[in-house]
Amino acid sequence: MKYRDFTLDDFDSVIDLWKRAGLILSRSDTIEGLEKKLKRDSELFFCAEEDGRIIGAVMGCYDGRRGWINHLAVDPEYQGRNIGQAIIKELEKRFKKLGCEKVNLLIEKNNCKVQGFYENMGFKTDELIFMEKWI
Repeated sequence: MKYRDFTLDDFDSVIDLWKRAGLILSRSDTIEGLEKKLKRDSELFFCAEEDGRIIGAVMGCYDGRRGWINHLAVDPEYQGRNIGQAIIKELEKRFKKLGCEKVNLLIEKNNCKVQGFYENMGFKTDELIFMEKWI
């Protein structure tokens, strides 16, 4: 398995991966939305490949204080092989290189089965109320 930065040429494959992995996509998960993302910290948005096939992807973000893990997905055919853990470790290396000291993530209610995965990776639950507004 090797890592490489996401490019817009990967859009269809990564959207398909996210859907097959059961992630909920939002209205910003468009080619235009991801193009905007690449203008900020593109080195945190990368794919895991095996034999030229994208088998995992993650969209990390860093705001100068906190890192965020968004849309981590592993192809269902490859789940259970520690690929998700390897992707998290690679993303953490990239965060550290930028000076990031803390990483956050959100889990959608329909995807709560992944909570144990993140706990095994050292993440802790924090009692917060998450709010959002599309503008």
